[in-house]
Amino acid sequence: MTRIIAITNQKGGVGKTTTCVNLAASLSATQRRVLLVDLDPQGNATMGSGVDKREVELSGYHLLLEEAPLQEIIVAAGAAGYDLIPGNGDLTAAEVRLIQADGRESRLKRRLQPVAGQYDYILIDCPPSLNMLTLNALTAADAVLIPIQCEYYALEGLSALLETVEQIREAVNPGLEVEGLLRTMFDARNNLANEVSAQLLEHFGDKVYRTIIPRNVRLAEAPSYGAPIIKYDSTSRGAIAYLALAAEMVRRRKAADGGEQAAPDTPPARSSAPTTDTPAA
Repeated sequence: MTRIIAITNQKGGVGKTTTCVNLAASLSATQRRVLLVDLDPQGNATMGSGVDKREVELSGYHLLLEEAPLQEIIVAAGAAGYDLIPGNGDLTAAEVRLIQADGRESRLKRRLQPVAGQYDYILIDCPPSLNMLTLNALTAADAVLIPIQCEYYALEGLSALLETVEQIREAVNPGLEVEGLLRTMFDARNNLANEVSAQLLEHFGDKVYRTIIPRNVRLAEAPSYGAPIIKYDSTSRGAIAYLALAAEMVRRRKAADGGEQAAPDTPPARSSAPTTDTPAA
């Protein structure tokens, strides 16, 4: 059964798009079928997947406004191993047009239904704000994955986001749940980061992924080469961390589904990593 996950945080610069691209590639590496939907007008997830956002003929704009068949919009993300619905600046125009449209908040949900069974995971990269695009993502999603940078304002921003999720649940998507909280750009040498991390664990317990994404130069470089980190440098700390996150997600899902998934629940041996409550070394 397809799991649709919106990856969002109303605060920018927390590793949201980095997580979308690298989690999609890492899940693909565990033999899962993955579709990445780029709903951010910046189109960074598209570029990071090796697809030029300026050259695509069809994008999320055409998806939301129902101006092209879904199968014609989906493109292969090359060596990254997953499928992609590209995003670019046209999504800003789509948001404006959706304001006057009937059923505007459920357009994405309706458009994804025909292909849902073809994928194990559909990941949605949301804009760093609560707008019509994000609302469509949260209406379509089964769950929300929240990347969090462990800094001073993290908990305050998280509280606001969780309130938004609750409002969406009450208004349009009663099945929406929190998939997990992911600590990103983590520096274990920073006392504040460790304090915030401890607070997250205290308040949210098992909802916090054991895997931590470290600050990593190679991870920051990968988007400029249009490649996920496991294709750019599979031995880097960033690649090991995202492969560990994918394995942790798959194990959680198997546990929730009663162990029904047949595919292996660990990354390939060359890149496997422990999912401990410390950054990958």
